[in-house]
Order: sequence, then C-alpha cells, then structure tokens
Amino acid sequence: MGISNQRNNGIKENWKCALICLGMAFATTQYGFDVAIIGTFQTMPGFLMTFGYPDPALKGGWGIATKDQQLIASFLNVGTMIGVLFISPFGRYFGRRHGIWMGTIIAFAGCATQIVASSITILCLGRALMGASNAFFITFSNAYIVECAPPQLRGVGSAILSYQIPLACLFIFPALLSIFVFFIPESPRWLMLHERREEAERSLAFLRGDSLEPEFLQEELVEIIRGVEEEKAIASASSLVDIFKGTNLRRTMLCVAVAVSRASSGIWVFLSYGTYFFQQAGVGDVFRIGIYTMVVQLVGVVAGLYCAYKVFGRRTMLLIGTGGAVISMVGPALSATIAPETPEAAKTFLAFFFFYVIVYCGFAGSMTWPISAEVVNSRLRVVTLSFATGVDYLFAWLISFCSPYFINPTALNWGAKYCWIWSASNILTFVFFWLFLPDMKGRSLEEIDELFEKRVSARDFPTFECQSSSQAHEIALHKLEEAKVTAEHVERDR
Repeated sequence: MGISNQRNNGIKENWKCALICLGMAFATTQYGFDVAIIGTFQTMPGFLMTFGYPDPALKGGWGIATKDQQLIASFLNVGTMIGVLFISPFGRYFGRRHGIWMGTIIAFAGCATQIVASSITILCLGRALMGASNAFFITFSNAYIVECAPPQLRGVGSAILSYQIPLACLFIFPALLSIFVFFIPESPRWLMLHERREEAERSLAFLRGDSLEPEFLQEELVEIIRGVEEEKAIASASSLVDIFKGTNLRRTMLCVAVAVSRASSGIWVFLSYGTYFFQQAGVGDVFRIGIYTMVVQLVGVVAGLYCAYKVFGRRTMLLIGTGGAVISMVGPALSATIAPETPEAAKTFLAFFFFYVIVYCGFAGSMTWPISAEVVNSRLRVVTLSFATGVDYLFAWLISFCSPYFINPTALNWGAKYCWIWSASNILTFVFFWLFLPDMKGRSLEEIDELFEKRVSARDFPTFECQSSSQAHEIALHKLEEAKVTAEHVERDR
C-alpha cells in the first residue's frame, strides 16, 4: 500500500501549491537565462568592442580571444563552486526562504558589477557573484519544491520554466524572488526538523489548501513527523561525511550522477557558446535562430510537462531525453566529418540542435532538478544538493574552459565535430540511468527514505509496498477518532 490516492491528486486540487512551486522555479530560470545571454553577447558588436579585438577577416569585424571566452564562461562556474561551500552551514540555521533571499542579495551585486564592467577582470568578478547566487537559488529552490509539492507535482514545477530570453534584465529574477518569498510559508519538513511543529502544521495546511480532507492532511503530517523522528534517531546533525555513509552513499552517487548529467549532455556548450557556435558552423542569422530556438524550446517544455504529469515516470523522461541527446550529437558530428564547412553541414547542425532542444531540454533537462532533490536523504538534502551542485559546476567549469580550444578558429577549429565527445558521454549516461536509477514517481519523500533504507533494487521500486504510509494512515485515523470522541464528550458535558 502506498500513500493514499487522495494525497496524490493533481494541479487543479493543488493550485495554490502549484503556483508557489512555479514561483520558486524562477530561481533555476535565472541560471539558464544568465548563461544564454552571455553566450549571445559574445557576437554583439558593442560587447566585442569593449572586451574583444578588431579583425576584418571575421563577420562583423570583431572577435574575442579564446582565453577571454574561457574566463567569461568559466567564472560563473567558479562562483558557484565557491557558493556551495557556504550552503551547508547556512542551511543548518536558516530556512529555504532565507536561502533564496541571500541568493537575491548576491545576484543584485553580480548584476550591477557586470553592467558597470569595462574590463574582463571586473566582468569576471560579476560572473563569479552571479555563480554564487546560482548556488543558493538552485539548492534552496529545488529543496523547497521537492519538500512542499505532492509527489505527482514534484517534476512539474521545474519543467514549466526552462531557459532564455539583455544584461540589466537579470535584475528581474532576484527582484521578483525577493518579493515572492515574503508571501509563502517555510517548508513544513524543515520546520519539523527544527522542532517548530505548530508552524509546520500551518505551513502544510496552507500549501495543501482545500485539496485534502482532514483525514489525509493528518496522514501526511504524521508521515512527515515519523520520517523526521526516524532521521533524528539515526543522527543528530548533518555533515558532509554523512552523505557517504551507509545507504546514503548510494543516494549521493545517484544525486551526483543526475546533476552531472546536465554537463555530460553537452548543454553547457550550447548555453555558453551557442550563438558563437552557429556562426562558426556557417549558420546565417543567429539572432533569428535564437527566436526560433525559444519557440521550439517552448514546444519541448509543453510536451515534456504533459508527459511528466500524465504519461511517464521521471526515470523514463530522463532516458528519453538522454537517448535523444545521443542522436542530437551524432548527427552534426557526422555531417561535419563527412562534409565540413558546407551549407549542408550547417543545416544539419541546426536541425539536430532544434531536435536537442525539444527532446533533451523538454524531457531530461527539466527532470534533473526534482530527481536530484528527491533522491537524497531528507535530513541531508541541502548538504547533498550543495555537494552535487559543486561537482556539476566543476565539470561545467572544465567544459566551458576547454570548449573554446575545440571550437575557436584560432585553436583546434573542430567545429561541430566536437559533438563526437558529447555523443559518447550521453551514451555512458544513458547506460548508467538504465541500470541504476529507480523511478520514484508517486512516492512520498518518506517512502523514498524507506525504500533506500531497506536497500530495495532500482527494478523493484515501483512495486515495493512501503509500511510508512500505511502506518501513517492508521495513526491519522486513530488521532481523528480520538479527537471526535473528545469533542463528543465535551459536547455531552455541556
């Protein structure tokens, strides 16, 4: 017996919680928006006149040095790796909402620094600050969404908002978030973990609204309390060492693998150098292509959103997206090998890029956030997520630092043949997910904890009957019956 079907209802019944999670998903949107904008700026004359060099041989008459490309792209990741060092100690004393507020303060500083920058050094400082803010946004927003959303909606909030849309506009996201978090409750699981039970009850009641009858609201509350008490019985504090102990090692490995799959998919190449890559591939109007890309991506996100909500589990979504990424990388790599620097190769690159945007971004890209957050131990969620984010951005930094050597005409000049590397990495990722990643669709966080504690294999996750939910249901019914009897006695005494 899993959790009660009434607790696993849809968006219509949970409209309030869905809107809150959607608002919180703006935090991860800023990360993709920021990277895409900087990639686009590297082809704009004004940007190149300030940070590049004149070169009549290039289209537009301006170019940018390979080293400067590396620094601009990689310092965002350096900032994120520095930021994650502060996540765990911050999360130990402050809630998820306070984490978002701290991210907005750092983001404001990063935006202002980039706007006034007139040298690569100052620009990179701004990039590092933006990276540090992303560490807070990504970790705390995903922890909040996973802890507050019902099981069926955990994969939806991150899927609705993805990437893209110039530099001052980056102020929009921290400004909206800093106002938004005033009006939402703290995570009930975080409150319960810090022994603030009454606040946790009010928070859960606010998040669920009218979607649950008192019986099932009490059931979920009991399940959260039991889960927190069991975690406290195992350990009294969370530390980095704990994420590698016992069954947590398996969960940490899965979390890191899912997080790093974003880098291994090749998405950082398109995000950081997409516009520049189009020019070098011989594609004409890159800005019009940017508009087309957003339209195509919207199609992918809508399709992925529907499939995540109605059709597939999150594991299946990851497998579809990663398999599509393999095809998307083999196509342009093969065409660039057979007919390099030809119009046909450019058209092939463009076609497979659009395919990548639809399949990977719509299916796998949007699922990595909720999966990496829900697969980890509840007590160690922030610690594990910050570690996984740091590893992810370490690989992203290596990719963004090395990629210019492969694609820049003044270096190796591989062009689209660079995609061979990413086709191989996507194959390895697909095999790992197929063998080791369980499907957690429809499971409460407490059920997921039980499944890992009992060392259930990935293949048996969908069919294993958990005891935590059934016991929570019985306790909730017992408490409601006691409350009813007490009320009847009080009424009789009157």
